[in-house]
Amino acid sequence: MDYEAYFKGELDTVRDEGRYRIFTEIERRCGKFPNATRYVEDRTEQVTVWCSNDYLGMGQHPEVLQAMHEVLDDCGAGAGGTRNISGTNHHHVVLERELADLHGKEAALLFTSGYVSNWAALGTLAAKMPGCVVFSDALNHASMIEGIRHSRATCRVWRHNDPAHLDELLAEYGPDVPKLVAFESVYSMDGDIAPIAEILDVCEKHGAMSYIDEVHAVGLYGPRGGGVAEREGLMDRITVIEGTLGKAIGVMGGYIAASAALCDFIRTFSSGFIFTTALPPAIAAGATASIRHLKASELERARQRERVATVRRRLDAMGIPHLPNPSHIIPVMVGDAKKAKRISDWLLDNHGIYVQPINYPTVPRGTERLRITPSPVHTDGDVDRLIEALSDIWSQCELARRSAAA
Repeated sequence: MDYEAYFKGELDTVRDEGRYRIFTEIERRCGKFPNATRYVEDRTEQVTVWCSNDYLGMGQHPEVLQAMHEVLDDCGAGAGGTRNISGTNHHHVVLERELADLHGKEAALLFTSGYVSNWAALGTLAAKMPGCVVFSDALNHASMIEGIRHSRATCRVWRHNDPAHLDELLAEYGPDVPKLVAFESVYSMDGDIAPIAEILDVCEKHGAMSYIDEVHAVGLYGPRGGGVAEREGLMDRITVIEGTLGKAIGVMGGYIAASAALCDFIRTFSSGFIFTTALPPAIAAGATASIRHLKASELERARQRERVATVRRRLDAMGIPHLPNPSHIIPVMVGDAKKAKRISDWLLDNHGIYVQPINYPTVPRGTERLRITPSPVHTDGDVDRLIEALSDIWSQCELARRSAAA
């Protein structure tokens, strides 16, 4: 077999479909986010980032930076090992306590990313409980799907955000069958929010464990940033709450929060935890500082909500279609992979506006989009430039607009 020819042929197919992904090389500037420096061959340009998952700008918050500087000087760069072998630093323990408190749970367990925490926790739970059946929302993240696949447990997929369908599937299994229901709070591509209370009602009716992914909600929702489940007063009813430190918290890492026994079970049996070098202590300290700040401060969340509402209102005024949802994510719908890339490239090259196109397999074909994430630090001028430039290229691409009444 000509391996190189095969690789190149597959890549050419992706290019022909207009969904070949090219990295945009940028350098974030502390204190200037959402502005960044873009590297283009032998020159640099200034851009405004509109697609970051640093939703609240906490990656540049003075309290976070100070904590990281101090611990870097005190502890050095790396953890020095896995958590089992010399890598459990005091700052990991402090962070896990902070996370358990955030979600009202007995314990929490750190991982190197949100992807790993989903993969490891779901994979271990489903694999180690004999006869476990996993019930997975149809739009669950790839990390959840991979964890379930890795477990080799029976998996039943229920229609997205449809508790009635979940109820039907769960009813097929008796009370002695271990059952695990996995879903998200905020779905990152459409920005919709799960009917958590109704899902938990179904779980409790059938004696199923509940596992919620709050990665796009932690820091953003609830009086202390505990997520949508905290906002709705439901955290105590959920078996496992999973989250990330790499989005609204502004740093890096993932975690689960649950009972002490469940966290200890994952710690003891999960290869994804056991054989991975621990997070650098400075990262843990920065995350702790961010969480503590967001537990006490509503300023960032309130400002972000206002920015999101402003961008939506301005898009509506221009007739630019975006999915209505109750979250902070604004999917501007293009519906064509090549046009989505053309719009993204044009905005970046002509206006210094960076919005990444989202295409298959992240979203279904025909639903290609630009995913806009307004932050508290986007100015009125930033919004003006985004809307005016987007309206211009929308006309150039001859894309349909909505009437103001729609």
